[in-house]
Amino acid sequence: MKRYVYINDDESARDLYCDNCISNRKYTLLNFIPKNLWEQFSRFMNQYFLLIACLQLWPLITPVNPASTWGPLIFIFAVSATKEAWDDYNRYLSDKKANEKEVWVVMHGIRKLVQAQDIHVGNIIWLRENDEVPCDLVLIGTSDPQGVCYIETAALDGETDLKTRVIPSACMGIDSELLHKIKGVIECPSPDKDIRRFDANLRLFPPFLDNDVCPLTIKNTILQSCYLRNTEWACGVAVYTGNETKLGMCRGIPEPKLTAMDAMIDKLTGAIFVFQIVVVIVLGIAGNVWKDTEARKQWYVKYPEESPWFELLIIPLRFELLCSIMIPISIKVSLDLVKSLYAKFIDWDNEMIDQETGTPSHATNTAISEDLGQVEYILTDKTGTLTENKMIFRRCCINGVFYGNDSGDALKDVELHNAVSSRSPDVIHFLTVMAICNTVIPMKTKTGDIFYKAQSQDEDALVHAAARLHMVFVNKNANILEIKFNGSTIQYEVLETLEFTSDRKRMSVVVKDCQNGKILLLTKGADEAILPIACPGQQTRAFFEAVEQYSQLGLRTLCLAWRQLKEDEYEEWSLLFKEANSTLVDREWRIAEVCQRLEHDLEILGVTAIEDRLQDGVPETIEALRKAGINFWMLTGDKQNTAIQIALSCNFISPGKPKGQLLLIDGKTEDEVRQSLERVLLTMRITTSEPKDVAFVVDGWALEIALKYYRKAFTELAILSRTAICCRVTPSQKAQLVELLKSCDYRTLAIGDGGNDVRMIQQADIGVGISGREGLQAARAADYSIGKFRFLKRLILVHGRYSYNRTAFLSQYSFYKSLLICFIQIFFSFISGVSGTSLFNSLSLMAYNVFYTSIPVLVSVLDKDLSEETVMQHPQILFYCQAGRLLNPSTFAGWFGRSLFHAIVVFVISIHAYAYEKSEMEEVSMVALSGCIWLQAFVVTLETNSFTILQCIAIWGNLASFYFINWIFSAIPSSGMYTIMFRLCRQPSYWTTVFIQ
Repeated sequence: MKRYVYINDDESARDLYCDNCISNRKYTLLNFIPKNLWEQFSRFMNQYFLLIACLQLWPLITPVNPASTWGPLIFIFAVSATKEAWDDYNRYLSDKKANEKEVWVVMHGIRKLVQAQDIHVGNIIWLRENDEVPCDLVLIGTSDPQGVCYIETAALDGETDLKTRVIPSACMGIDSELLHKIKGVIECPSPDKDIRRFDANLRLFPPFLDNDVCPLTIKNTILQSCYLRNTEWACGVAVYTGNETKLGMCRGIPEPKLTAMDAMIDKLTGAIFVFQIVVVIVLGIAGNVWKDTEARKQWYVKYPEESPWFELLIIPLRFELLCSIMIPISIKVSLDLVKSLYAKFIDWDNEMIDQETGTPSHATNTAISEDLGQVEYILTDKTGTLTENKMIFRRCCINGVFYGNDSGDALKDVELHNAVSSRSPDVIHFLTVMAICNTVIPMKTKTGDIFYKAQSQDEDALVHAAARLHMVFVNKNANILEIKFNGSTIQYEVLETLEFTSDRKRMSVVVKDCQNGKILLLTKGADEAILPIACPGQQTRAFFEAVEQYSQLGLRTLCLAWRQLKEDEYEEWSLLFKEANSTLVDREWRIAEVCQRLEHDLEILGVTAIEDRLQDGVPETIEALRKAGINFWMLTGDKQNTAIQIALSCNFISPGKPKGQLLLIDGKTEDEVRQSLERVLLTMRITTSEPKDVAFVVDGWALEIALKYYRKAFTELAILSRTAICCRVTPSQKAQLVELLKSCDYRTLAIGDGGNDVRMIQQADIGVGISGREGLQAARAADYSIGKFRFLKRLILVHGRYSYNRTAFLSQYSFYKSLLICFIQIFFSFISGVSGTSLFNSLSLMAYNVFYTSIPVLVSVLDKDLSEETVMQHPQILFYCQAGRLLNPSTFAGWFGRSLFHAIVVFVISIHAYAYEKSEMEEVSMVALSGCIWLQAFVVTLETNSFTILQCIAIWGNLASFYFINWIFSAIPSSGMYTIMFRLCRQPSYWTTVFIQ
């Protein structure tokens, strides 16, 4: 689908496309109640409680007042709805602020100041320096004579460095006074969320240009939420507005992640539901039998001789209502509350603040904290995650000559400086490629000093290194680059830029030397992308050796090359490149194909080696987490040897193990990969080493074949070998590996710092982003963001473990307190004719979950079984969490048995305390309820590990709320446990007889 945007035509697109009113709200005033109720009742548990509440409206079957269920149900729904309403109101305020921002817009040929929400597709928007872009624009004019402007895209993609945008060639030379009269049409695709691509064409109407087609790319656009920087003014045509902008298309609520504990709670709830049905059926049958036999003999029971057919269902339905409290109605609200607090604990942790940058840790997802304590596999990026992403130029090889090998720093190598001083042609060409084959923007300070804005840390290191060697990149004015070398100025005109892609793994620029008119192709990229396209006569062995040597040292390598182009060759190729750029279908593939026609027979100039040092604490963090039973996979785009060296220095493999423990999977064909995979699998099956001491190494090419044709064998290998080093992998392959481990029922955590890690982070059970030098894309897409990799240790061992322990206790305690009171109800049925009569009044049942037993939730939130220091020093303690030993069917059976035993104790004591006394049932029920509350309060005390003042307050507050509420309503004629003690003291002979029997 395409859309045609008519420039400066106020009426043509007003009805076809949406206006610029932004709305991120889920609800409106009219649909909030029905939509929210629909969402709440889409959950099975809420549907179940609604059914119970509706059945209680039938007076014939309900044993209690309907308020006992409707009260808690309405309260819980109100809490959830209030939270949703508050979140939506904040979204509304944010939208309102953006929609009412004033912007200069050309309307009817006149520039007016209007609100951003009144912008329409086709309007011309004028921006001033530091203005925020209100919608997606195609740039048509700037204050710069060369048609260049600078933008900051941090709000869009997290990149903090400035980027350049240029006006289309068709708009070059148009006077600023004529821009508000410009007419034309932009042919562009329908709105999509790909912020890296914009394949469109522009045609201007006479008198500006006579319908010539001008291709447009993302370089000609300014997207919504970017900021105009270092440019006096710029103007553009609105092509996407409102929620149809690329940023708007990227918005949305991520799908909720189901934790392992949530899945277990769902299973336990299902088991309790089945048990409840069985109990209801058994008691329903017994009640009907007793009614038709024993009840007829009792003078005070008056059943009609004949009854309708549904009479048999009345007693079972009564027991269904009576037993419905087996499933605690408050469990979801309680868990949501404490999980929000767990997330806040991460935000408030001062020990997880990066002191260097002041970046705190942050929990974006508040629902999965307990999963941190059950992580089994960590999949990590390398550059910027394990390393600092502070690139330092260390060594280089130019035309077979190695520089920096002796000193470890090529910039201090005397021989290299001598070669520069003597103007060695090979060295000059090498430095020229380093200086200008990039996307770096040179900036000048007020004092005249030059600093660089680079999108890549590698490019920044190369440009700085070239400057240190006297090849200084001083200015970039539109397509003209200025280089200063030993006091002389050299100018190059950039004719074309062949951008880097993950498939090509190289970038090139076509430049024209302004002094002699020569056209040059300058290229830099990975060795496997550059060396195979070297000119046939050139010896590349020295370069292969350089790449191998530098990789063994753990350095990042790039190969630099060039070729002089003939003018007719360039002209012919330029037409093909222009045609590929103007196509709207498969533009990226067409451009890559045309680029290959030019990038061949290159003269290899040399190899650069850049150091990216490990972050502080990385080896210690990995070693500690491996002791905790967590396995590591490293997924990187770097070459194999570099990845292996970094993995060894990071303690991916147990120290002291020979390199033979690294098993290599390689090959370029299906047969080669199959044989390699079978060999590694056989080795893993017969090895006597621990799985954690053996790692397999695979590159992206072999991985692609293995995942496509030998997925079953590769999955088996993933299970046998706990450590993997995957190099030369693409972002999609990273996500595929996460999915592979998840399919084996492993809990996965993915951590990265760049935009190429986002897919992996979103695919994992837990995504962690590092707020690093590559921007904030990963941090924004992740469930948790941290400043440095070393904070992962504390995130998992402290916050993850505590969250798991606390949630495990709270969920089982919620079931325990509900089962306790339900079992007492069931036991009472056996002395009340199995009639489904409730022992407790409606107020007591309603307050039991909402008030009487709610305060211990605070205790579980603050409980610590071990100190943080102990947990950090002994990471093996995490094994219990990984195995799920605190919440599983066996532990739940223990809580189930405890509730049954406690119910028997409370019921027997309460009934026999009144064995020889005339009393109201209300008095007995209040004493039994008092016993329940005392028992569950002491259970909380026993299960929590440190008796603190807060626990005392929680327990006594729990009891006080019970007595206070019942005192207000005068529902308790005696004082609970004191009554039981008094009754027992009056009947010593009775209890002696009971115990003897």
